[in-house]
Amino acid sequence: VQLQASGGGLVQAGGSLRLSCVASGRTFSSYTMGWFRQAPGKEREIVAAIKRSGGGTVYSGSVKGRFTISRDNARNTVYLQMNSLKPEDTAVYYCAADFRIIMSSMGMPNEYDYWGQGTQVTVSS
Repeated sequence: VQLQASGGGLVQAGGSLRLSCVASGRTFSSYTMGWFRQAPGKEREIVAAIKRSGGGTVYSGSVKGRFTISRDNARNTVYLQMNSLKPEDTAVYYCAADFRIIMSSMGMPNEYDYWGQGTQVTVSS
């Protein structure tokens, strides 16, 4: 499967952005999808993930209540709505997919087999 992320940009603190990730290849609805981010000098970390059916989600504690992950299986797309952005949200955001991941592992980047190219999100103070 190939993943193409978009929607990043420069926004002021308190603003919003919506990231999109379009998947091609095998049946999109069969994949658990995740959004991760990596800031300079830091490890890649989970932002949010959503089960193939859309019924189960996980969020990082730092974004819970501000970000929302969703998916449209008919459009082969997963979204990350980011509200109330903070300067510490600045990072490269990556989407990821995996066919076999279990819910307890959804927050672990090493469990995902497929990755998009990343999109830069910069939040100014």
